[in-house]
Amino acid sequence: MGDLVVRLQPRAPREEVVGERDGRLVVRVTAAPVEGRANGALCRLIARRLRIAPRRVAVVSGQTSRDKRVRVDGVASADLRRRLQSQSR
Repeated sequence: MGDLVVRLQPRAPREEVVGERDGRLVVRVTAAPVEGRANGALCRLIARRLRIAPRRVAVVSGQTSRDKRVRVDGVASADLRRRLQSQSR
């Protein structure tokens, strides 16, 4: 299981993994930060990029903040960051 520190930018024009900034992975989603919609979109985007089931991705801290800790079951932290960043280029 791997953890990832994410800086989420809701209400973006498109969903994408931008890259890394200040030790955080920057992710943009189109969903608004209302009733957990942006968090759900973040989890679905990460799952889609990693080709895993969305239920394996969860926001474990920072539910109401732009800075979040996301946990992915079955993927090591180093491998997780590498796989997500390689697809953003």
